[in-house]
Amino acid sequence: MTKMNKTAQTELRRLFLVHGLPEPLSPASSHLQLFDNYIKGTRLRLRQIRDPYSKVWTRILQQHFPVGDGHESIGKLAEIYLHEDEYALFEQFEGREIRKNRYFHDIDGISVAFDVYLGPLWGLNTARVDFEELKEMADFTPPPSFILEVSDDPFFAGDSLVDRRFEDVQLYVAGLSADRESRAANSDPE
Repeated sequence: MTKMNKTAQTELRRLFLVHGLPEPLSPASSHLQLFDNYIKGTRLRLRQIRDPYSKVWTRILQQHFPVGDGHESIGKLAEIYLHEDEYALFEQFEGREIRKNRYFHDIDGISVAFDVYLGPLWGLNTARVDFEELKEMADFTPPPSFILEVSDDPFFAGDSLVDRRFEDVQLYVAGLSADRESRAANSDPE
């Protein structure tokens, strides 16, 4: 039986760049494998989730979109879970894919999803924190290991990253850093 949300659920999340997995996690730690195929010209993606330990696959057609301009951190997500034969009908859209391994770890009682990107984005690592309420999201203080917040930066949305390589991410982040340094230098009173 196919499951479908009757309405899109609201997602509240903050996204950060990180150097890698926090201790005690390692690449061999328990994780999920995500295969996200973005359908060009739409807000749709086909997501396959594989549990490498049980070998179980979950296949989902998802639509994700931000609620307002400049607010990637607040979005709507609608999902339809697909059987293997239903998913096969969508295989024609495969090819614009991001692969990543997702690890889960609690930091100070808060569950964090760490994504280690594979393939052309190898080297990109992110930490995602989901929240139930806006106040909780606003009050969250990231740990020092979270290098840079990119929650509302559309560059780091999956449909943007799918056509990029890690070198593109490095250049973009270097530009962000240079822009911040320039703004900080111009705002310093002399």
